[in-house]
Amino acid sequence: MTTRVVIADDQALVRTGFRMILTARGIEVVGEAADGAEAVDAVRRLHPDVVLMDIRMPTMDGLEATRRILATPTDCRVLILTTFDLDSYVYAALAAGASGFLLKDVTPEHLAAAVRLVTTGDALLSPSITRRLVERFATPAAAQPAIHRDLSNLTPRELEVLTLMGQGLSNTEIATTLTLSEATVKTHVARIFAKLALRDRSQAVVLAYETGLVTPGER
Repeated sequence: MTTRVVIADDQALVRTGFRMILTARGIEVVGEAADGAEAVDAVRRLHPDVVLMDIRMPTMDGLEATRRILATPTDCRVLILTTFDLDSYVYAALAAGASGFLLKDVTPEHLAAAVRLVTTGDALLSPSITRRLVERFATPAAAQPAIHRDLSNLTPRELEVLTLMGQGLSNTEIATTLTLSEATVKTHVARIFAKLALRDRSQAVVLAYETGLVTPGER
């Protein structure tokens, strides 16, 4: 099944470049948006699988657009496009439900792979970068994510897995750490998502920090 994408960026050249890259790799670009308001409208009309969302756009920025898109139940995933110096808005975007982020200088192959990967729910595209991002911006005053915060339904093993996800470990690394098979870890991850109503790993990372299960700098 072809992945359907909306590209939201205020620079026409960027949108054109991403469209060419994705189309050449069998990914369908169903729409473009030059600002956040257009992005919200495009998602409502076109029902894409993924939105590539720039943060800094006129009229409505990508953060507010992400909040509005994900405020109601949807299968659409949002990938934040950011610059190398890691935008402080990105943490808030993850807390709002975005499934991850990409640097704007991403390679064509990585861009296409990330778009496909994010539709599977395994959206923590770069654990080390995401962990550093959360550590940098996770503060008591940070906006609280609109996700289920009660961890009491998790088993002790699921709490261990969630903690390691929060520290940025991949399924393979978690399996090695806990001496489990990778298939078993995947089962635990799926159960954690279901019990806590999480969309993907990025929300799991945010939840682990916001609940104090993981603290900045812990590894």
